Amino acid sequence: MRKIILPVILIFTLAGCDKEKRLTDAQIARMPNPQTTGLPLPTGGMVLAVDNETITCDQVIGSLAEPLRQQASNPNFETFKRESRPLVEQFVAAKIANIIVYKNAKRDAGTQADERINEAVETEVKRYLANFGGDYASAEDDLKKGGFNTWQEFRDFQKKLILSQSYLSAKLPPEQPITYNEILAFYNKVKANDYTKAGRISFQLIDIQPAKLDNPDPNKPVIQAARELADSLLLKIKSGEDFANLARQYSNDPMAEFGGIWKAVEPNSIKKPYDILAKPAQNLTTGQIAGPIEIESHIFIMKLLDKQNETAASFEKVQDEIKKRILIDRRKKFFDEINEKIKQRAGIENSDEFVDFCLQKIYEKNNKQVSYSQ
Repeated sequence: MRKIILPVILIFTLAGCDKEKRLTDAQIARMPNPQTTGLPLPTGGMVLAVDNETITCDQVIGSLAEPLRQQASNPNFETFKRESRPLVEQFVAAKIANIIVYKNAKRDAGTQADERINEAVETEVKRYLANFGGDYASAEDDLKKGGFNTWQEFRDFQKKLILSQSYLSAKLPPEQPITYNEILAFYNKVKANDYTKAGRISFQLIDIQPAKLDNPDPNKPVIQAARELADSLLLKIKSGEDFANLARQYSNDPMAEFGGIWKAVEPNSIKKPYDILAKPAQNLTTGQIAGPIEIESHIFIMKLLDKQNETAASFEKVQDEIKKRILIDRRKKFFDEINEKIKQRAGIENSDEFVDFCLQKIYEKNNKQVSYSQ
């Protein structure tokens, strides 16, 4: 069963920890050169050899096929490859760093740390069991869903994780204070995408399409007949006639049978030619009528049913969250640097070809029998 597990480097980027000093170029340089030849070829297709371990394409697919499913739906493989390559490169670089970091962490810790680490591992096991109220069978079933066939596999993973995190915690630079201006600048940068809820409108519509008029007067242009119909319907609506009944009788749009009622939509998401309705809707209050609105081959009469204006979370409400995001960004930048330095030091060959191979296999997995050419 595959393990859907992020490399320790990526996990650690998101974790809180003690920080003492930066991993310098000199420290990286002192790391022993990993073994890159003479390793057995495991199953799973093309592999990368790192120290006495290998990174298989199956490991990459197991972790990234699902996150990249949407991108893989693109019929153009080259577009998928261009958009998805950064994530695969980051994952592979982190896997490489993970292997080398763990080796150095194990070397530095020595045997004297075994008892302390084993205690920490058992604490994690107890915490995992506690999530299931101590139900060993349920916990074990969930463990297997996560890709661990035995509790020993889970313990081994936790040991590796704890040891690597402890090693990396000593390499992080001292945490610098985050200023108010830095938090505010970050908020303004991401506010539109991350903290703004788009407005929505709900409306009824009568869509008169001149080309679809029933029994038009042969003695006048159809556009004139359509305009006269729109004017007469508007008078009927204002005099109290039911909008829904008039929509069912005279509207030519697909929602006519539902009384012209449209589902709530974001104004900016309305497709042409109906996008012209967004602007007048912003100036209406619930129950008001707009029209006739003429464009191309349509004449619209719209009744606003509901309107929710765009709202944004206040700076005061999200500033603590933003502070955490800034810390995460700082750690990510630091670990990206570590990944790149370790990768360069490791002298891994064919990493670009390996990434290309993984991208191809991820695309194939998500598209099954889809054929494409590179």
